[in-house]
Amino acid sequence: MTATAVAVRAAERFRACHGTEPEGAWHAPGRVNLIGEHTDYNGGWVLPFALDRGVAVAARRRGDGLLDIASLQAGERASVPLAGLGPGGVTGWAAYPAGVAWAMREAGHPVGGASLVIDSDLPQGAGLSSSAAIECAVAIALADLYQVRAPRSELVRLARRAENEMAGVPSGIMDQSASLLGEAGHALLLDCRSGEITPVPFDPAAAGLALLVADTGARHALTDGRYARRRQECERAARALGVPCLRDVADPARAFRIADPVLARRARHVISDDRRVRAAADLLGAHDVAELGPLLHASHASLRDDFEISWPRADVAAEAAEGAGALGARMVGGGFGGSVIALVPADDAAVRAAVVAAYAGRGWPAPAFLAAPPSAGARRLL
Repeated sequence: MTATAVAVRAAERFRACHGTEPEGAWHAPGRVNLIGEHTDYNGGWVLPFALDRGVAVAARRRGDGLLDIASLQAGERASVPLAGLGPGGVTGWAAYPAGVAWAMREAGHPVGGASLVIDSDLPQGAGLSSSAAIECAVAIALADLYQVRAPRSELVRLARRAENEMAGVPSGIMDQSASLLGEAGHALLLDCRSGEITPVPFDPAAAGLALLVADTGARHALTDGRYARRRQECERAARALGVPCLRDVADPARAFRIADPVLARRARHVISDDRRVRAAADLLGAHDVAELGPLLHASHASLRDDFEISWPRADVAAEAAEGAGALGARMVGGGFGGSVIALVPADDAAVRAAVVAAYAGRGWPAPAFLAAPPSAGARRLL
């Protein structure tokens, strides 16, 4: 589906749910992080881009101080009073949209009640940042409804606060930045310490290539504690090296000054992936897309062996894709489930067939494939 089609469907469901017209419909995309995984909360660099799939929110103001939130994917509806709303007050999927309203109000923005109907064509739990897309779609919807003139950079911070404090996921700013600030035909080189963003041209099609996403079907949940555990390990590794965060270490070999071998491996991944991000940005700046392949391969190996967050279906998909002609492939997202990306020839039929065959040989259902053209960020569509 196109972004507009998802927005139209959300508006139709709003009318059916509320018997009235929404005041508008807004769309925020998911994202693929081309390279740089678990570097964001370590103050490092990432290179994400916005997808052409995402989350739409049809919305209308209401005067009773309630958020009436319906999720078509969850098949549920929640009624959340704004008065007294705070961390711990809402759990599950509704914590993400409610958290955005709370964070905006905490920042002094005059956000009131609203009816929200959420629809999506973005797979959930696939490592494509469906949660941040919900947050960002709700943020721009509430900002428009209540004439909040906050810059996008502030909405990024508020959406992240919603995820950190309301949903309890200790994420960095990458996902919300890509969703709110993405540009068609570009990736975003994001310095997660300073917040500086540099758009970098990324046009695989011009090089006769494409970026293919394979949703492995293995689901993850960032709230299950493993993501938080990796963040804690990185913090301990930084203390062991005497630096504020791992971004401050330039040489991956320094990681093995840490006595704990687990912490040393965690640190080596973050330090080396930071270097790969900057190398990838240089290649894109030179329009040398094909040379990204070895960087993607090395990143996957690092995530699998040093950070230990890959999973069997990701490893099989990456290996099969490269064996069938992909220039490089790697897992994406927080880990333990989700998707794999592969840099492939424009005619990617052989790669898709090889991955499907590899899964079938293990008795696994075929993955779902998505094309991933770098696309525009969050915007109002209706």
